[in-house]
Amino acid sequence: MKKNRTELPAAQQILLDFREYLERRQMAENTIRAYMRGVEQFFSLYGTISHDNMKLYKCYLLEHYKPQTVNLRIRAMNCLIESLRLDGSRMTMIHVQQKSFLDNVISQADYEYLKRCLLRDGDRLYYFLVRIMATTGMRISELVTLQVCHVRRGYIDLYSKGNKARRVYIPLMVRQECLTWLKQLERTSGPVFLGRDGLPLSPSAVRKRLKRFTDLYGLDPDVLYPHSFRHLFAKNFIEVCGDISMLSDILGHENIETTRIYLHRSPSEQKQLVNQIVNW
Repeated sequence: MKKNRTELPAAQQILLDFREYLERRQMAENTIRAYMRGVEQFFSLYGTISHDNMKLYKCYLLEHYKPQTVNLRIRAMNCLIESLRLDGSRMTMIHVQQKSFLDNVISQADYEYLKRCLLRDGDRLYYFLVRIMATTGMRISELVTLQVCHVRRGYIDLYSKGNKARRVYIPLMVRQECLTWLKQLERTSGPVFLGRDGLPLSPSAVRKRLKRFTDLYGLDPDVLYPHSFRHLFAKNFIEVCGDISMLSDILGHENIETTRIYLHRSPSEQKQLVNQIVNW
């Protein structure tokens, strides 16, 4: 792209066209929202696309956001550039040093304790929500779309980043218990997880409720969040099965290297193991 201002339609029209472009590519709604947010931010700051403005925007991102967010906004702008067919205008991503371990993951003991507390208090809704997350590895955004028919047939077909399809199975024991609960509620169709208003739970509502459980049951707030149960599933799966390729498929990872983090122990696990085995 030349450094002088590029002649383009009004920013508002570009935004409308860009959303249509993302929808035609069948991107996930969460991805569309994230990309639109980044592009809207760019135009609110600079107004027009130019070589200099793109460089300024990258500097702005580096000063205000974490590396993962910076790269997300860069991907959004690169996708916009692609939609506008502006060759040679892509921004380079920044290198993100990936952690070689997972921390702040709920322990098996705390997970079992949480389940007992929820059953004791008669909170079957969050009992099954937590249990299905921990036994399938579904993201919270995927779990809230779960329908009664999915539980009945024992699996749900999901679409990950890049429109990659994957099938996630609900373990038989969990499925049978959940069906018994749904039968008691006389629910034969529709979403599994409904709020008091009768509408499907939102991911933000689930996050808020889990945070309330930290005070109610005395659990660590750093480990009680939706993705923690996905991590727990992955750690347990790899320890029992050991098939990292299969785990990558179940989790919907684009790159198996992302899945390899579950082969590593957390600092607390390393400390405990050292204390157990070192006696010389």
